[in-house]
Amino acid sequence: MAPSPCRVKHHLSSSIVSWVEDSSSMAGISHFSDSTIRDDDYAPGVSYLSRNLQDMHISVRLVEEFMELAKENTSSNLETCGILGASFKDGTYYVTTLVVPKQESTAHSCQASNEEEIHAILAEQSLVPGGWIHTHPSQTCFLSSIDLHTQYSYQVMLPEAVAMVIAPTDQTRNYGIFRLTDPGGMAVLRECKESGFHQHPETPDGSALYESCSHVYFNPNLRFEIVDLRSP
Repeated sequence: MAPSPCRVKHHLSSSIVSWVEDSSSMAGISHFSDSTIRDDDYAPGVSYLSRNLQDMHISVRLVEEFMELAKENTSSNLETCGILGASFKDGTYYVTTLVVPKQESTAHSCQASNEEEIHAILAEQSLVPGGWIHTHPSQTCFLSSIDLHTQYSYQVMLPEAVAMVIAPTDQTRNYGIFRLTDPGGMAVLRECKESGFHQHPETPDGSALYESCSHVYFNPNLRFEIVDLRSP
């Protein structure tokens, strides 16, 4: 039986010892894939370096749990963001911690604050930033120009890092898992010095700026912890 996620309001000092059940419980793991995006800056997971990534496992409950945590903001048309803490074992990244930081939100953006708290939690549990997750309360499921810059900051540290978007009002699909194309999208974002919402030039190789992840798997047996740092 898959263990239930641990919902907490404050960081727990105890580390997570068991990421996954034993191998006999590995049934039910599903590969994430998507081909429904309609965005000129998007492509399926076909960029050259996307084929050489380590796998990443995410709990099947993570999206549902995050939507519940974001419900109040979503009903007020405010974005919510979180950071994915990942462990690495036997050639695979496992997202074992979801950190919901203090944050400032609008209908189209979300900025984490007190980032030292996030770093302290990840460091104490020997986790790496495996990516981030955020909502689009009233927009479709895509990466905005601001989102692309945020994703660059994660992906430059860890090529496997992902950007998860939850878009509950999108009639086509209500969530996606993305990354910048590499080398194309990474090259454009590396050179871009603009901020706010803006247009990006075409990639040097003519590829899209970002793509759907081809290295992500939903794991029903993966245990994860939620650390909500927002004021109660």
